[in-house]
Amino acid sequence: MLPLEGITVVSLEHAIAAPFATRQLADMGARVIKVERPGVGDFARNYDTRVNGMASHFVWTNRSKESLTLDVKHPEGAGILQKLVSKADVVVQNLAPGASARLGLGYEVLSKANPGVILCNISGYGKGGPDEKRKAYDLLIQSESGFVSTTGTQDVPSKAGISIADIAAGMYAYTNILTALIQRGKTGKGCEIDLSMLDAMTEWMSYPLYYAYEGAEPPARAGSSHATIFPYGPFAVGDGRSVILGLQNEREWKAFCEVVLEAPELATDGRFSSNSSRAENKIALTESITASFDDLTTEAVVERLDRAGIANASLNEMSDVWNHVQFEARNRWREVDTPVGRIPALLPPGGIGSEPRMDAVPDLGEHSRALLAEVGYSDEQISELQNEKVI
Repeated sequence: MLPLEGITVVSLEHAIAAPFATRQLADMGARVIKVERPGVGDFARNYDTRVNGMASHFVWTNRSKESLTLDVKHPEGAGILQKLVSKADVVVQNLAPGASARLGLGYEVLSKANPGVILCNISGYGKGGPDEKRKAYDLLIQSESGFVSTTGTQDVPSKAGISIADIAAGMYAYTNILTALIQRGKTGKGCEIDLSMLDAMTEWMSYPLYYAYEGAEPPARAGSSHATIFPYGPFAVGDGRSVILGLQNEREWKAFCEVVLEAPELATDGRFSSNSSRAENKIALTESITASFDDLTTEAVVERLDRAGIANASLNEMSDVWNHVQFEARNRWREVDTPVGRIPALLPPGGIGSEPRMDAVPDLGEHSRALLAEVGYSDEQISELQNEKVI
């Protein structure tokens, strides 16, 4: 038995943050009812067509859910929604600012009919303050939180290659909901969670924030390298490839000089005697490192790094990750059904015993008839709702 079996989640969700949070609840056994717009659904369904015609973001964040199409602005649709949330353990929404209140999904309203309900509101900037009603997308929050200012090269700041602000918000939504369920088990009462993407992303920015404490200079953008630790990052090798390596302490620095560079004199060179001095003289040190690697293959450099106990990694492309030996050796891949056939899916990180639930990615409105039957609608009534485009 999975830990969240018996928990019902109703989610008015789109894009990444809320769907990622609720997918993780579904992984752990929760029943997740995904409410979507008739005809179009979650707009993430149409981001691309890279997975046999389905969108890459959507198949990642929506397995194991039930899809209900519902025009929540229609009186009948609004009534159906209220029936669902009145029996839900958790309600999640990341609609545009103010939309959930207009739909009667405020906590004061929900908790009167359902005192144990946990309402998780995910927004860009949170409740209150001058930015409360601002729309927010991943790139915008990456910028507002200062993340983009720390990422990229000295000349060009860059966004992350993944939806990191959405993912941060989704993770905090997930952990807050789990915490609220534990609290409800003690008190019998639900609660409201006000989850801001800006709060989530800025929490992850705490190291550069404190590094720039009281007006100090922020960490420099360093591309694939580390802003304050050196050597730490990619270094060119004689065969035209690069190796990623990282040092964390003086013991490793000494071993790196002796075993990897075969230049033990560098270990006592005053320019490189501490991490801060190595960072200050990184241009000269980079020249010494690349000169040592210039006549070697990547395999030879990695052999030396491993022998010296220096952490290193491959600069993998996506095709390399699909075929990573570690995932295969640890049996981390499974398959899930989709409307366009079975696809591979990575097991969720961690695990507490029972294997996570990894059911199908739903087609748009796939479960509408069954869900409406549960709340008392006959086949004839459901057909009428379809004709009126309520579902």
